Amino acid sequence: MRLTPRPRARTRVRTRVSTRTRIRTRTRATALITCTAALCLTATACGHSPKKPAARTAPTGTPAASSPANAVSPLTGLPGPTGKILAAKIDNIAYARPQTGLAAADVVYAIEVEGGLSRFLAVYDSDHLPAGKIGPIRSARESDLPILEQYGKVDFAYSGALSVFLPVLASANIVNTSPDQDGAAFSRDSARSAPYNEYLNPAKVLADFPTTAAAKDIGFRFGAAPAGGIPTASLTARMPSASFTFTWDASRGEYLIAMDGHAASTTDGGPLCAPTIVLQKVAETTSPRGFHDVPDQLSPYAPTVGTGKAVVLRDGDSYTGTWSRPTDASPTSFTFDGQPMTFHPGQVWIVLTPQ
Repeated sequence: MRLTPRPRARTRVRTRVSTRTRIRTRTRATALITCTAALCLTATACGHSPKKPAARTAPTGTPAASSPANAVSPLTGLPGPTGKILAAKIDNIAYARPQTGLAAADVVYAIEVEGGLSRFLAVYDSDHLPAGKIGPIRSARESDLPILEQYGKVDFAYSGALSVFLPVLASANIVNTSPDQDGAAFSRDSARSAPYNEYLNPAKVLADFPTTAAAKDIGFRFGAAPAGGIPTASLTARMPSASFTFTWDASRGEYLIAMDGHAASTTDGGPLCAPTIVLQKVAETTSPRGFHDVPDQLSPYAPTVGTGKAVVLRDGDSYTGTWSRPTDASPTSFTFDGQPMTFHPGQVWIVLTPQ
């Protein structure tokens, strides 16, 4: 990883140089960090744009249960009531952009699929769903199920899957909510070409499948930033045929998001940005079940059970630490210098990248 420090007072920069050099040496291969002026959009509101949290002791254990009067979301750290969980598989090929409803997600996972491209697994709390639709919705992948297991038995909205994968989905610990189960919750946008034009009505699917799991602790901890972060202006995470660039915007207090070199936006939420970005390094492999998305080529698979490195971006700094998850049902813990790594309250992006 190459770290590009954002400008600060000269005395602070001098004290950080040796630390930055050591971290760059250890993590050079994990990601490319660049500063991109083209991403400096005009300041308009992004989804999940909280104020900077006041300094406080970082939480170290499972959050205590909240009463309705002081409820805090375990997914975003933001105050307010929580509801049931809906996950949706959203396309991210160029033809699918701009997406709809992505800015309203609590957590967004970027996952490699066939051809080295990427798709999103977006997680929503029913208490604050997007007002309209979500999409474009695309087919499920093998990597999705272990990620969702830590959330409990959630509604999982997708459109199709490999025929050999359908029995696995049917027996998985999810509520399958594809057009086969709830066609009325899906619709086509005539202004777009298939297959990049199928959208989900989130309120409809949650009304039709109300037994989905409630929001719960999945391992995230929120609070003030720890000491020891490295000033980082911009970071680019790469997949074989996709890239994500996160550029710190101090005026917003969030990271502007670009995909494949282009500033990202949504049809309903303006520019995409988030206060916490996680690059979760995984031992990427191929389908453990031998599934093929294209002839003679095994599907990529991103394992999220185990341990590995993680780079967390928040408040203009980067933190290189670790992630750990012993079983499918376990929460994912993130640590820095041996302590729980705290996220900035708000939407969390997790990019699963090769080690």
